[in-house]
Amino acid sequence: MPVYTDAKAADERKNIEESAGKEMSVEERVKEYFKDTPILAEIARCESTFRQFDKDGKILRGDWNSRDVGVMQINERFHLDKALRLGYDIYSLEGNIEYAKYLYETQGLKPWTHSEKCWNSQKIAKS
Repeated sequence: MPVYTDAKAADERKNIEESAGKEMSVEERVKEYFKDTPILAEIARCESTFRQFDKDGKILRGDWNSRDVGVMQINERFHLDKALRLGYDIYSLEGNIEYAKYLYETQGLKPWTHSEKCWNSQKIAKS
């Protein structure tokens, strides 16, 4: 599975923006995907404010750790190789949320403990 370059990320962002009137926004897509695990949607809000790309169309990177990427802020150092072996492209919106679901199913909320003060303050069941 290829890793997204900045150009590929920009193309995906453009496609998302062009289809915004016809399809769901990133926030809506994330909430729909995590409808059975709403805590993960809340984590996306806390980690990235539902953004997969930055204002320049590049993959969103963390402020504190630039190896955290995308809407779920998946860390490249710890997860990129495993994600790719499993067939998830964490640089795409779909791959990022799908791998986040895999992490949740295998590790629970541990991968997002740094943002826990934000998402744990909400009254959402941690299903």
